[in-house]
Amino acid sequence: MPKGTLIYNPSSGRFPAGPLIKGATEVLAQEGWEIQIVQTGSAQSLVELAQSAVDREDRVVFVVGGDGSIGAVARVLAGTPTALAVLPAGTANVWAKEIGLQHLDWFHWFALEDAAYRLTKGSYRFADVGVCNGEEFLLWAGVGLDAEIVRSVEPRGRWEKSLGTAQYATLAMWETLGWEGVELEVRASEVEVKGKFLVAVASNIRAYAGGFVELATDAKIDDGLLDFWLFESASLKDIAHHAIQVIRGKHIDSPGIIHFQANQATFDAKERVAMQFDGEPKIVMPPMKFHVREKVLKVMVPKGGAQALFSSKEGDP
Repeated sequence: MPKGTLIYNPSSGRFPAGPLIKGATEVLAQEGWEIQIVQTGSAQSLVELAQSAVDREDRVVFVVGGDGSIGAVARVLAGTPTALAVLPAGTANVWAKEIGLQHLDWFHWFALEDAAYRLTKGSYRFADVGVCNGEEFLLWAGVGLDAEIVRSVEPRGRWEKSLGTAQYATLAMWETLGWEGVELEVRASEVEVKGKFLVAVASNIRAYAGGFVELATDAKIDDGLLDFWLFESASLKDIAHHAIQVIRGKHIDSPGIIHFQANQATFDAKERVAMQFDGEPKIVMPPMKFHVREKVLKVMVPKGGAQALFSSKEGDP
């Protein structure tokens, strides 16, 4: 009988998922899993609980939460035999969307049960993990407008999270009004650019901005590469133009947008900058040095899910 740990943060996400966890664990039990349920109330506790699961040699850690919690657990599980699985109950749930799982909301009260069942019928894959100045990330890490917005809104209470897209869009507009961009010198093996950028992000997946747009349409999470996107900024008009191009999916090779793939790159700045790692804010001293740990994170995906995200073939659970 496979053993797993289910970690739940009662303050995570827009909706209280606690009453719905029992249904998900019953599904896992019916599929032959022995599950230990543990509750966390802080980022440090989350890390410790994930490490305990690794020490017990659990097969999987099921995270009931969103991308911030997933990113924190991924950093612990990377390089271990214990796999990461998500029961999506967070705010944005980008990772869940990438692998084809429906998240918990007002219209999908049984999303956690459905995710639990689909994951047990799915497969294990191996994902790359990005690293910047020693800080690991599963989804993305970046500087610029998105990092400033994340720094402004986090941490949020549940009532604020319930505003979701509306709040994020409002804050984006507010920050944009006074935003002048960040001066960076960006270097990679075949790239060297210098300028003022609205956003400079390293992406390990396709989706971006809370999953509302598909930024890196051809990204693979197991190819040993990160997709780097640099949005030049000179005026409010440029910012609006970039936003429209991305929303319309017309940003590939668009003027003012630089894109390249690399396994290593450096962002240099004149002073410390705000960064976001999987949607969590941090202040980082330059230079920001990126590299990839290739296929170090074992992840559980539903059957038929995320075919386009992986270059390797689907395996067995």
